[in-house]
This record gives sequence, structure tokens and C-alpha cells, in this order.
Amino acid sequence: MPNGEQDPPSRMLLVEGNDDLHVVTHICIRASIPDFTIEKKGIEKEGGKDELLKSIPYEATVEERVVLGIMLDANGDPSGRWQAIAHKLREARIELPSFPQPAGVVIPSDPATGLPRVGVWMMPDNQSPGELEDFLAEMIPADDPVWPLAQRYIDDIPLEHRKFQEGKRLRAQVHAWLAAQENPRPPGLAIKTQDLDIDGPLCVRFTAWLRALFGEPAS
Repeated sequence: MPNGEQDPPSRMLLVEGNDDLHVVTHICIRASIPDFTIEKKGIEKEGGKDELLKSIPYEATVEERVVLGIMLDANGDPSGRWQAIAHKLREARIELPSFPQPAGVVIPSDPATGLPRVGVWMMPDNQSPGELEDFLAEMIPADDPVWPLAQRYIDDIPLEHRKFQEGKRLRAQVHAWLAAQENPRPPGLAIKTQDLDIDGPLCVRFTAWLRALFGEPAS
């Protein structure tokens, strides 16, 4: 949405919230992907799924916008979430493919209409009914000794004492793991300090999507 009196950036990635913003920022810093620092205002957190979806038609038609990325959790309904994104992009005369793609979607810019290059990544992997924490779980090193203990800790909480929904069990496990690090920190900083690994297959696919979307000047 509009940023006060500041000119909107020509390249923008829309994300749902603060954790998403910092995760992407620190992945880009570690992977040397340009144009993604908080100071450059290249990422906009939208305050949740509904606000992000509402912002898409506006952000896709901002004057001099050359790249627009959209990152949204699939949660429990990947197909429904994909259709919701497609509907909002259609309001800006941009057509998504019928189905998400494992490598993420990048739609070329359209010089005839002035519409930007548009990319969509549906967390965690453009296929599964998950969210950011499912993506983060894939970044935990395979030989990490604390991860199975964090999983067991959450699993051993009696059902009557759990404050989280069953569908959010992995989310609880990831945050239990983060809390057990030498210096407990939010996920973005765990990427910065290399507690989380950016070299796994899923994160490599994600960074390749970011590079395809933002790495070269839009034509």
C-alpha cells in the first residue's frame, strides 16, 4: 500500500508479516541477492493474508513498478489460496497459471501494458498445505541434535494442555528449536547467524526464484 510521501520502490516483494520480512531479508543477504535490505524498503509486510491479498491490485499497477513479488502461506488450502491470488492479479489484468509450480512462478513484464514482472511463491514449497515454519523446518541442519528433542518436547505435551491447534504442531516445534539455541532469536536472525542452513534443496529453489524475479533488470 502507499508509503506516505515516499516514492514507492520499483521492485517490491509483498509478505504477510514481520517474520516473513526478516527471513527473506536475511536469506537474500546471505545469498548475495541485491535490492533486499530493510533500509531499501524493498519488502512490504502487509499485516496478514487478507491485507496482502487486498493490496495486490494496487501494488501491481503502481506507476514505474517493474517487479512485484508475492509470498503467501498456503496454510491448509493451497488450491484455494492460489485461486485467491489469481483473482486479485486478474483485477490488475495479470493472469497466473492454473496451478502453482514447484520452482515458483515468474510472469514476464508486459511492455505493451506497462505491467510489471510478477512472481508468486506460496509457502512452503508451492505444493504443500503449510506455512513459513514448514519452510524453516527444512532449513534446520539434518544432523542437528536439538531438532528431534524439540519435536519430542512438543509431541509430549498432553493434548489438554496444548495451546496450539494440531495443524500448527510443526510451527510449535520450530519455535521450540529456536528457543533452545545458544542465544534464542527469531528466525531471521537464526539465518543471519547460520543456525539455519540456506543450502538445502528447498531454500535453494526459493533463492533461485528470487534471483529469477529480482536478479536482473526487468525488460
